[in-house]
Amino acid sequence: MRKLLDRSPIDGFVLSIFLAVVVAALFPARGTFADVMDWVVVGLIALLFFLYGARLHPREALEGLTHWRLHLTILSFTFILFPIVGLLLRPVLAPVIGNQLADGMLYLTLVPSTVQSSIAFTSIARGNVAGAIVSASASNLIGVFLTPLLVIMLMSTDQGVHITGSSILKIVLEILVPFIVGQLCRPLISGFMAKYAAPTKYVDRSSIIVVVYVAFSGGVVSGMWSIVSAWDVVVVVLISTVFVVAMLMLTRWVPERMGFDRQDVIAIQFCGTKKSLATGLPLATVMFASGTVGFIVLPLMIFHQVQLVLCSILASRYEKQAIAETA
Repeated sequence: MRKLLDRSPIDGFVLSIFLAVVVAALFPARGTFADVMDWVVVGLIALLFFLYGARLHPREALEGLTHWRLHLTILSFTFILFPIVGLLLRPVLAPVIGNQLADGMLYLTLVPSTVQSSIAFTSIARGNVAGAIVSASASNLIGVFLTPLLVIMLMSTDQGVHITGSSILKIVLEILVPFIVGQLCRPLISGFMAKYAAPTKYVDRSSIIVVVYVAFSGGVVSGMWSIVSAWDVVVVVLISTVFVVAMLMLTRWVPERMGFDRQDVIAIQFCGTKKSLATGLPLATVMFASGTVGFIVLPLMIFHQVQLVLCSILASRYEKQAIAETA
């Protein structure tokens, strides 16, 4: 068990996210402090995507691109099948957990795949790591553009979703521009990034924690927790668990029928079923009004934790199978 936990992405970061929610519930940002924190979040989001751009080596995007069937399959699960399921589930979920949380469930289906945990799980399970690197990176890069477009197309404006010209400009200035600047600066700071890889990872995580705090503070101030009950949270957990299990089964069954080998199937499973909190949360903060962000990201946060737990169990199982076959 300890060996599994050491290699699992489930660590203090997850606990820190939940702690940020608790602190926001007890001590939400209000008044002038909330205004200051809003500007802090803008800076942190820009820094976050600058670091993403600085880390992504162009070679990683070029290697393995010829395996187009693998990448197209993963992207189809992420940006086609997931949104279709989200659209079908929303009218079913709305009477059970309310319109705002149902919108959050729909939103989580529109965000890109994770990068670090998808690659980590693929590596543990002895899958196609190079393919996972390319697909997960491409998913996040495409998601910066595609997720806002899917939100505009699929999410109703009468549920607190307001995508305007200023929102699109915010996305460009806070996300795309820093990402491009990071790519352009990469030759100059690659040595620094390599030397201080661990500290910059903590910058990433600290940024996400602050964004969670500010997002949930807005929800608390707007009366979110007077609307969201413990039962709602339990239902979202159960739905997320069923959702992850169903997608893991589907992302194995379909690739096997398509003739992919074992390593590719593993990469498709772990990249095609994951949804990124690190990308989805900043995007939600930019696109949605502060009073609704908490409702929107709560299902994504829960889904993210559920997928980490279930995928870590599956990756460990695959690893044991690979070791047994080798022996």
